[in-house]
Amino acid sequence: MEALTALPAVGLDDLNAAAALLVRTDRKYLVPLDDLAATVTGVPGLRVLEIDGRRSARYDSTYLDTTDLASWAASAHPRRRRWKVRTRVYADTGECWLEVKSRGSRGVTVKDRLPYDASRRGEVGPDAVGWVADRLTAAGAVGVDPRELVPTLHTGYRRTTLLLPEGAGRGTVDAGLTWTTASGRARVGPVLVVETKSPPGAAGPLDRRLWSLGHRPVRISKYGTGLALLTPELPGNRWHRVTARHLGPGLTLTTGDAA
Repeated sequence: MEALTALPAVGLDDLNAAAALLVRTDRKYLVPLDDLAATVTGVPGLRVLEIDGRRSARYDSTYLDTTDLASWAASAHPRRRRWKVRTRVYADTGECWLEVKSRGSRGVTVKDRLPYDASRRGEVGPDAVGWVADRLTAAGAVGVDPRELVPTLHTGYRRTTLLLPEGAGRGTVDAGLTWTTASGRARVGPVLVVETKSPPGAAGPLDRRLWSLGHRPVRISKYGTGLALLTPELPGNRWHRVTARHLGPGLTLTTGDAA
């Protein structure tokens, strides 16, 4: 990760002003750690988010789903109306958000978020039920009662956020990804999840640099992939191939008490 330390810094306010992008086109790549330097040095004008001297932040997320895993199924056997509800804690500061992500027209990702109490990260509290219900209805998730959502997967990783030049969007680099359920834990080896977040329909310079190095977007969902790995009885899904090809060699699975 040393390649990121040489990049110039950008503050949070400037990054949000340049590229908040709650409505955007997302592309995900699985990139070996050894390719990181070649990736970031090939994008002139790239800057890295720095807050209080830190260039990475620990993210801990809890995904909430129905008891029959309707959210997971909508992504695993891809359906046009996809949605996710999660809480995200920024572990370095304790800040917490409740988020609803959905897939809009033409594959555009829409994310809404609400400040939240971290002590209630595993549920949709009464004060947030209406807010979540409105967003699920807008996403086409008919009949989903936010009060009945339960925690199904926890993820953890360290994220570095990049600001692309000339309004081309932003990127994220996630390292040390772990998935945890009540029945086990999975840890990814020296592979980074690199995500580009561009204005709808656009491809930015980070995408083009990754393409030039032979990397192509992959179908990976932190929620979908992690739950599939740790729940063998789930039916076949779209992430089997990417798991075997990109994650398999360095992947560590532990079953049993995940506490």
